[in-house]
Amino acid sequence: MSQAMSEPTAPAAQFDPEQLRVSRLRAVRGPNFWRLAPVIACDLTLGSLEDVPTSEIPGFNDRLLAAMPTLHEHPCSRGTEGGFVERLRAGTHLPHVLEHVALEMQTLAGTDVSFGRVVESGDPGVWWLIVAYEEEEVGLQAVRDAVKLVRACMTGAEFPIQKVTEDLHDLLENTRLGPSTGAIVEEARRRAIPVRRLNSHSLVQLGLGINLRRVQAAMSDYTSAIGVEIAQDKDDTRRVLGAIGLPVPEGGVASTLDGILETAHDIGWPVLIKPLDASHGRGISGRLENDEQIAAAFEVARTYSRRVVIEQFVTGRDYRVLVVDGKLAAVAERVPAHVVGDGTSSVAELITIANRDPRRGSGHSRTLTHLPADKATETYLASCGLSLAHVPAPGETVFLRATANLSTGGTSIDRTDEIHPDNITACEMAAGVVGLDIAGIDVLSPDISVPFRENGAVIIEVNAAPGLRMHTHPSEGQGRQVGAPIIDMLYPPGSPYTIPVIAITGTNGKTTTTRLTAHLFRQTGKTVGFTTTDGVYLQNRMVMEGDMTGPFSANIILSNPTVEVAVLETARGGVIRAGLGFDECDVGVVLNVSADHLGLRGINTVEQLAEVKSVVPAVVKREGHAVLNADDPLVYAMRDRSGGDIVLFSTMAAGENALFDDHIERGGIGARIENDEFVIRRGRLRIPIASVREVPLMMGGAARFQQQNVLAAICTAYVQGVRYDTIRAGLLSFFPSPSMTPGRLNMVRLGDVRVLIDYAHNPAAVEGLVEMVNELPARMRVGVIGAPGDRRDDDIRELGRLCSGLDRVFVKEDKDLRGREPRESALLMIEGLREGGMAEDAIEIVLDEYDAVDRALSVVDAGDLVMMLADKVEGVLKHVQRRQGTA
Repeated sequence: MSQAMSEPTAPAAQFDPEQLRVSRLRAVRGPNFWRLAPVIACDLTLGSLEDVPTSEIPGFNDRLLAAMPTLHEHPCSRGTEGGFVERLRAGTHLPHVLEHVALEMQTLAGTDVSFGRVVESGDPGVWWLIVAYEEEEVGLQAVRDAVKLVRACMTGAEFPIQKVTEDLHDLLENTRLGPSTGAIVEEARRRAIPVRRLNSHSLVQLGLGINLRRVQAAMSDYTSAIGVEIAQDKDDTRRVLGAIGLPVPEGGVASTLDGILETAHDIGWPVLIKPLDASHGRGISGRLENDEQIAAAFEVARTYSRRVVIEQFVTGRDYRVLVVDGKLAAVAERVPAHVVGDGTSSVAELITIANRDPRRGSGHSRTLTHLPADKATETYLASCGLSLAHVPAPGETVFLRATANLSTGGTSIDRTDEIHPDNITACEMAAGVVGLDIAGIDVLSPDISVPFRENGAVIIEVNAAPGLRMHTHPSEGQGRQVGAPIIDMLYPPGSPYTIPVIAITGTNGKTTTTRLTAHLFRQTGKTVGFTTTDGVYLQNRMVMEGDMTGPFSANIILSNPTVEVAVLETARGGVIRAGLGFDECDVGVVLNVSADHLGLRGINTVEQLAEVKSVVPAVVKREGHAVLNADDPLVYAMRDRSGGDIVLFSTMAAGENALFDDHIERGGIGARIENDEFVIRRGRLRIPIASVREVPLMMGGAARFQQQNVLAAICTAYVQGVRYDTIRAGLLSFFPSPSMTPGRLNMVRLGDVRVLIDYAHNPAAVEGLVEMVNELPARMRVGVIGAPGDRRDDDIRELGRLCSGLDRVFVKEDKDLRGREPRESALLMIEGLREGGMAEDAIEIVLDEYDAVDRALSVVDAGDLVMMLADKVEGVLKHVQRRQGTA
């Protein structure tokens, strides 16, 4: 860092850099509340620095710009007039500084990112910092380093900016996909094939569900394990190729020096030695012409493999022929690492000069790899009678390795258009007989354009998982898009690469709609995977229990190779915390938006909640459908955010919703209830599905709040091509029960007493449930009610008001108080009951949920109905069912 940073001015001490704190730092990997692409998100608190602009911190701006002069080149990413530096000098907020520094650090590391935002979270003193990233670990570390740099700029402390940037670059190279996997992934993305990285290395999933494929570098899930075994054993490879008449060097394999020498004397000089199963040219000797040279080379080879191959030394150019799915894809000539003399510089100096080429980098990070000046280089030069101190004559070429591997500094020249047709056939035969879907054939030939049989060429190796960089980025000649034939092999033209993905969100009804939609698709005979607040299901079998409405659970379904349709309940929490678990969906359903979970994670208004849920229709494919509630203005407005076709549903009668009617008149697709019947409308086409009263989920028509769920499921199935008679059959066979809809409208009979158990926990859901309860015949209606403690006070009171029409209630409280004092949420609910007009003698507090259930059941008689707002649904169900035998 600059000299100025090490000399803090006295007034800077009044600003405590430790007041700047980052918490909840996380990578949001899918489309999210802030951006339809991955971001790093964190909470910032400033403490005493909250109202301090950068212009008031002595020396801050000069230190920051001295440390990162490239900030001059970047205007504000949000389009504010004036560049960032102008705003910095005028005095800007520290979170905005962090935003730009975190982005610039990623840019200096080698990524291309520009999106950033700083927004008030809604919680006092807490800001959200949002920045884009290409590689997750780099993005996270850049934010951490940005905080350290900004703190250092406040006090003038030393900050090793160059080392930090280099470390970020190294981290990028260690975490990003290698060039081979990258070439395949790039081609897949170009074709809109979903890509999911499965580990921190090169294992990648292409496609979804039953149509998924996996690749790791240039190896696919089609790659034969036996083929890999043959390719790894160089002697087996030579024998297999020789057995079908392909040209191979004469040789053998041994584990002792005596055995190697015996073979050498049999096949004649010169020879070469290489490990039986090493890769990247490790342990391969140069030309050997006597026993002493063999002995030295044998010791080197033995460090890589217990068994050693000895072969005739064949002269010729080194070619790599790439064969994919039995057909030639590319040819490259490989040239060993070398330098060219200038008459004044030593070999060591020429290496240093060459490594300044910006195209060269470590490993496979650049087009070319750094030239080596290591012990192996010295050994090879010595074998040629040279050293690193040798000064080559002008134009003199000095090779640094015997082999032409790119990983040791070699270069490549594209020769795809020059290979002779007969040689193409020979290489395709070699890949086929070894049994590899993607094979790299190593050929030594004086000229690849001449048939092998005419110039003494030989095939020396067949490689599984061959490197692709030499073909995509040759040092000379045309780059070949070899990812294309690999993708063609995995997904032949016209074959599917994904599965229908249906995402369902909303405030109420998500779980029921998800289960019903999955049930409708199961009627088609397809294997359906779905996620809900109860768990992850394959068909109707739970595979993981818990609230599974985020990206983790979506991945379980989308990465299952048996799943043909995915139906994913998508809750607000997952969208904010980690983003969606998919990049696109075929159908995005939004049921409704009403007050629930407000005041949490910065979502304080219904309008903000609608913004969160609008992410689902925003990621609908262009050829997909957004199924929206035309009766909810916030949901209807989401149509402008979706690129797919809009499908509407409405619970209003014909003529009552002008928006729905206009949509249908213009030929749009929708569903509503007409003459007490669920119908699909497509312009003038009217398709009746089923009577409201015969659909079990509607509870004889009393459960009016289920209308939205049924209509949404009908629309979703219809636009995905499910026949309407199949939709009808599915509706009539879907019952509200603990098995099909656990915790949703579960009616249990205890003799002549009915017990309705439901998970309703917000005003809109409770209002619909109470409305249904009042429609059902009953002598007395008793409630066991409670509210989660993390709801706002007014929301809890509202729940009480909505239940005040019941004849009697027992107020419970969750064991998890969620930040409240004991009895606090229960007393708030009682306030609401009183405001609604319920008499004091009809209200009783029984805090424990199971005790409240028992108390309610103790006061009811034949013909009564008990409504239970269950927190632990499964436990309450079992608790009630245990009493069935004694009722």
